[in-house]
Amino acid sequence: MATNEHPMNGGDGKISYARNSLAQKKSVDASKKFISEAIAELFDIEFDPTKGSSMGIRIADLGCATGPNTFYAVQNIIDAIDSKFKRSLEFQVFFNDHVNNDFNILFRSLPFPRQYFPVGVPGSFYGRLFPKHSIDLIHSSSSLNWLSRIPKDVADINSPAWNGDSIYCKGKEVAKAYSSQYKEDFENFLNARALELVGGGLLVLVFGGIPNGSSFNQTTIGKDYEILGSSMVDMANKGLISKEKVESFNLPLYYASPSEIEKLIQDNGCFSIERMETFPGTRKNIVNLQMWPMTVRAAFEAMIRNHFGGEMVEELFEIYNKKHSDNVSIFEGDDVLTLVQLNIVLKRKN
Repeated sequence: MATNEHPMNGGDGKISYARNSLAQKKSVDASKKFISEAIAELFDIEFDPTKGSSMGIRIADLGCATGPNTFYAVQNIIDAIDSKFKRSLEFQVFFNDHVNNDFNILFRSLPFPRQYFPVGVPGSFYGRLFPKHSIDLIHSSSSLNWLSRIPKDVADINSPAWNGDSIYCKGKEVAKAYSSQYKEDFENFLNARALELVGGGLLVLVFGGIPNGSSFNQTTIGKDYEILGSSMVDMANKGLISKEKVESFNLPLYYASPSEIEKLIQDNGCFSIERMETFPGTRKNIVNLQMWPMTVRAAFEAMIRNHFGGEMVEELFEIYNKKHSDNVSIFEGDDVLTLVQLNIVLKRKN
């Protein structure tokens, strides 16, 4: 399937993803105990006696970006498997992201020494990446909120889902269009993983969602994206970028509720839900004036440059940083919600 690419900022400079992904690192840390316990209880493999004392385990991390978070996540998984089996094991780890991901910086920063053989796998995880029944455990963290493409209707001025000068999933019809695209993407994701995993293999997912019964614009991140969008509108009002460009720009992100995710998995039918937990995120990332704007820039700059051109980027983020600083109070009201983190372990049905 054709997909749009949204790579994180490459390199290891001041505005790189590698240096501005502490929020994503916190998700990896917060899921460590959950994943270790799930592996201890659920990760079952049959050892081939003809292979002696050594056994190869194949692990994939989908949406690896440029590191270092992917290395922490992979090591947590390997440590848990080693702890369970207590025998000589060899690991092959597949690091996947879009073809435009900075794999050079990823592989230059690989840990050394390491107990696995690394492989890069470029391509969208909304399609097939591996041969059938070839992977024992697939992991993905902070990646499944990214859509394969912007829903067509939100950019169509004649559609009731037209998003106007908003850049994120806001309003009933817009939310419906985003939800429909997410449903299609998540189904494609599960179908591809069902073919790639061995029977009984584990699919471990960590990503953000909205609390059941709420909407994205009630959340701290939703309010922050509104600030980013209003910064673009300010530039359009000054004649620095075109209004039409702002109206045709939308973030390819969707945050589903836990109940929505559970239904999508059950409807797919290829996996059993072995464990699923949610816990509140934190507002500290949003109100941290130094860290959060750089996190947003590291994630979105490439798509903003691609849409508007590179000339406006510095001024946009100057306006955004100031607005973020001036409006910290909107993140602190009692009616403001945080995202929840979803930790999910699925097992491939035989």
